[in-house]
Amino acid sequence: MIYQSAKLQLKSVRLVAKNEVNEIRICQNMTDTNKSMFTVIVVKDHDVVRRFLEIYENTEHKAEDTLVECFAHDGNHIIVFPYVHERPLMDFYRGDAMPIQSCEDVCTNTIIASMAGQLPWPILYLILMQRQLNLSKDNSVYLGYAIDLKYLDETITEEDCVNACARILLELLEPKAKQKATSYLLLDKKLRRKSYRRFTELYKDVQIASAPKKKIPIKSRIKAWFIRNKDNLFRILLVICIILVIFVLVSIISQAIFGNVPWLRMFIRNFETIGTESLLQ
Repeated sequence: MIYQSAKLQLKSVRLVAKNEVNEIRICQNMTDTNKSMFTVIVVKDHDVVRRFLEIYENTEHKAEDTLVECFAHDGNHIIVFPYVHERPLMDFYRGDAMPIQSCEDVCTNTIIASMAGQLPWPILYLILMQRQLNLSKDNSVYLGYAIDLKYLDETITEEDCVNACARILLELLEPKAKQKATSYLLLDKKLRRKSYRRFTELYKDVQIASAPKKKIPIKSRIKAWFIRNKDNLFRILLVICIILVIFVLVSIISQAIFGNVPWLRMFIRNFETIGTESLLQ
């Protein structure tokens, strides 16, 4: 599948999702020598297209800050967003293995990513509700754009977005609930009261309620390191096991062919002679 515009020639490389309203695809720009990747939403519903364009027309943010291009193609409307490396926050976040300070840092970074996204509130709301949040290895957070416009609601405001974000933060801090973390308790209390109206309010609360920074015990750091790197460690162990299996198989074959294992001679015969004297006399 190729989507052609005046600037782009987008070749679909992966279908993310599909329904009666739109398709979400990851595409490669064939006119670019670097074969840049983009998130492409192919919208079939003309009413959704109209509302989407009106949202960007009425927002205070410039469309070009996040929206790469919009164009018609074969009766559909093609919406092109940037593509980001997918590293889903909820898949890579390990709140049970992280100290409370690190959990709160991820919460702060989630708020910052939401505020810095320069997106209209209805679009940001879809990103938050559909969990298009990604976690870097340094615990920074960045937004993805593979959103289903089927649920687009032009009446969404900042208040809706900030409460959606607060619910995500509460989920991130839930592993620390038994520790009665101040940040968790404060977020839970304010969410129940629907107190949040602005992202700045949420940011201040997380900052104020955050646990004081302190040196993490070496045992906790080692445990967290093993959890973060368990996949790499597993691969290393797998390679070592394969090498050992090959070594054993070669040894067995050598024993069958030569009657012994040649490379073991270096350990056996080295001690048969010391200097000019043989130990076999």
